[in-house]
Amino acid sequence: MVTIKLVTTQEELSGIQQLQQENLRKHITEAEAAAQGFLMAEYSIDFLQKMHDAAPSIIAVANGKVVGYALVSLKAIRDEHDLLADLFNTIDGLQYQSKDLVASNYVVVGQLCVGKDFRGMGLVDRLYQCFKDCYADQYEYCLTDIAKANPRSLKAHQRKGFQVINELNYGGIGWDIVLWDWNQKDQY
Repeated sequence: MVTIKLVTTQEELSGIQQLQQENLRKHITEAEAAAQGFLMAEYSIDFLQKMHDAAPSIIAVANGKVVGYALVSLKAIRDEHDLLADLFNTIDGLQYQSKDLVASNYVVVGQLCVGKDFRGMGLVDRLYQCFKDCYADQYEYCLTDIAKANPRSLKAHQRKGFQVINELNYGGIGWDIVLWDWNQKDQY
């Protein structure tokens, strides 16, 4: 059985980092990256703790082990990591429905990952539903970016209700910026 919950312990933060390491683009094959998706940003335990202190992230746990996560990233920690700073800065220059996002109250998914043995079980939807349940009363929108070379991830996000609102390039990679409008009715 897989439980979806907020991070509450240092061991869970370590579990996030371990799962992240296993799924970084630099640690998997080209074929696996194309078929299963991949992660680009690498976060230290210290940075994960800062994220957690600002707002606990959502995790999927099975048999005491972190098997999936959706990291909560707030404006307060934006400048602590170069890739997140670029994303926040880009978002702040965009509009959604003729409204400047810089003036909006939004939260960013700093990274989403589901372990290899737990993919295809609906955990992305469950992680995002918990994310919304925990944070929609505080934020209008949820945003993130997805590598254009990761179509599996884009499909999973669109299924939940995210829509592509723009794109950016960094690290030699093209990214789609996606937004989930929490003021709209869920897709399901």
